[in-house]
Amino acid sequence: MNQTDAYSDIRPYNDSEVSHKIKELLADPVFDRVLLNLYKDPKTITMIRHQLSQVKTVEQLQLGFVKGMVEMIIDTTTDGLTCSGMERLDKNTAYLFISNHRDIILDSAFLNYLNIQNGMKATQIAIGDNLFVYPWITHAVKLNRSFVVKRNIAVRELLKSSHILSEYIRKTIRDDNTSIWIAQKEGRTKDGNDNTQQGLLKMLHMSNKNGFLNGITELNIIPVSISYEIEPCGISKVHETLQKDKDGFLKTTKDDLKSMALGVKNQKGRVHFSYGKPIHTFLKNIDETRPTNDLLQDVAELIDKRIHCNFKLWPNNYVAFDLLNGSNIYSEQYSETDKSRFEGLIKEAIDCIGDHEGEVRERFLKLYATPVINANKYDS
Repeated sequence: MNQTDAYSDIRPYNDSEVSHKIKELLADPVFDRVLLNLYKDPKTITMIRHQLSQVKTVEQLQLGFVKGMVEMIIDTTTDGLTCSGMERLDKNTAYLFISNHRDIILDSAFLNYLNIQNGMKATQIAIGDNLFVYPWITHAVKLNRSFVVKRNIAVRELLKSSHILSEYIRKTIRDDNTSIWIAQKEGRTKDGNDNTQQGLLKMLHMSNKNGFLNGITELNIIPVSISYEIEPCGISKVHETLQKDKDGFLKTTKDDLKSMALGVKNQKGRVHFSYGKPIHTFLKNIDETRPTNDLLQDVAELIDKRIHCNFKLWPNNYVAFDLLNGSNIYSEQYSETDKSRFEGLIKEAIDCIGDHEGEVRERFLKLYATPVINANKYDS
């Protein structure tokens, strides 16, 4: 089996497939409803469909339709998208961006937008196949440089799939000089506590043919802290964790689709992406004779530290910490207006969820306060 065949079911679409896949996308009646939901106006939708029908390459799609859609989301649902640390990156080097995960669509969409706006090449995006519930979603994401992470498969298949995925990621970065984004764990953070799954690093290590440090260095891992002033789907995250603890809540594909839509539509306030330094620069004195699992855990903890320390803390985070602890430790970090506005968000959450008012309040506060708690664990 050649490499192209090995990755054919997970890789993004290439330029030779674009025209055909866009035709399939435009012929899907469900995609029509998506466009109507996004753009409302039939004339605008007709224009968008025409623009899409003229697209011949992935780059055309990203620099035209996708860029315009992301800018519409930024303009209508945020108070600005900013970044820091980008100046440390080499525009001609490929990186593996590992970030915390707060929104299903926008984490990677905003990161890719920032990368392109700052002169870097477009980034490939890892996305779980649990989201591929309609054919239009599969086409849309694979047209937009996304590759598939297979989930919910038998253990034997999972091992093989993970090895292929690991090889694909390493090949894309090392041989194709193309950057990749992947979340630090499966699923979004719903309690504010961003932590890296060691299983992710085990998967990445599967394709390593060199020593441990050489393998990590080859991937050029950059930790990225994603910080939304207003938590995407914050109310539904609290509701979901509450239901899960009370009733054994089992999430469905409809819940994922609802979260995708709400994440795009809801107001997010200010949004900031903080790019860290390559992880391997902190590992030069690592003892490679130690067990691999211990070394991987060290890397996971290092990624967590950089994400926690670089996380942009907003007034909402400081207000939540003080309210949660009955303190005024961070009172200089917010105004009475900030506090009143955040208390309005708490009230909205309590009103929307309806039951367990005390627990809803506490969970909502922790969602925002935990990044402050995590940042306080470190000296820098």
